Amino acid sequence: QVQLVESGRGLVQPGGSLRLSCAASRNIVSINAMGWYRQAPEKERELVARITNGGSTNYADSVKGRFTISRDNAKNTVYLQMNSLKSEDTAVYYCNAHLWAPRADYWGQGTQVTVSS
Repeated sequence: QVQLVESGRGLVQPGGSLRLSCAASRNIVSINAMGWYRQAPEKERELVARITNGGSTNYADSVKGRFTISRDNAKNTVYLQMNSLKSEDTAVYYCNAHLWAPRADYWGQGTQVTVSS
């Protein structure tokens, strides 16, 4: 079992920045991959960024060059730094922990990010 607690929700103007945090209840080195997903109204949940316990990262094309995922193993926390925010980034952002064996996915409660002037 992994409990995930997100923080950093907020309202920001277009072009602004925001950092989301996800604190895990266990050592994240033991978690194969941690990621951020988002879901906008009337849209499906989509992967935003993911980082493996080996440090490999991948991003959705829509956020490449603007968002950065990172991890602090000592704090069991994963971050999503979001820069140059656009209105289309408005969504509920969810933290995810993915285990390969046995296969399992754990989710945080979600945090609202609104980009609006």
